[in-house]
Amino acid sequence: MIEHIKHFISMIPHDRDSLQYIVDTYQNSTYVILCLIIFCETGLVVTPFLPGDSLLFAAGVIASGLGVLNIYLLLLLLFIAAFAGDNSNYFIGNYFGPKVFNLKLRFIRKDYLDKTRAFYEKHGGKTIIIARFIPIIRTFAPFVAGVGSMTYKRFITFSILGNLLWINSFLWAGYLLGHTEFVKNYFTQITYCIIIVSLIPPIYGAIRSRFKK
Repeated sequence: MIEHIKHFISMIPHDRDSLQYIVDTYQNSTYVILCLIIFCETGLVVTPFLPGDSLLFAAGVIASGLGVLNIYLLLLLLFIAAFAGDNSNYFIGNYFGPKVFNLKLRFIRKDYLDKTRAFYEKHGGKTIIIARFIPIIRTFAPFVAGVGSMTYKRFITFSILGNLLWINSFLWAGYLLGHTEFVKNYFTQITYCIIIVSLIPPIYGAIRSRFKK
């Protein structure tokens, strides 16, 4: 299964033939692969590099054009996976506690942690919603919230809303636009654009922080 997931991840930015191959090879197991990737990207602080936005868009395109995946089942399963990931990350942060910011942990990028903490202090509770649309930040936001910045009752409200917006936005975008000739002809370029655009906020934040120093 791990090798299958690695293979799937490596093929996400490719053309329609790559997507067709994935679905033809894994059939209904594609649901499991997608859910595992979304859960790990959201729920484990050691896997912020996994695809998120582009993966959801690609899944929507698959559901619209290939007829194997069901968009409504995708919406349900991927929401559950993302929500479970959020909660997993929250309780991991809750277990480590505030001291985690002063520890030198090999498996946690300290700079990512500090940037997410600063982002949280600036935007407050709505960070959980905003972070859903920002790579890396969305991986660490639940963790930071669990460290002690937010009660679980408040966290779960923001988590549900953020996941609903995130999952629906990218899945429906892929599903509704997947039939168009533009998306069919420029799918690879669109996927790369989604990745680049999603990385602009953290890159801008890093540059701004460096100039302030």
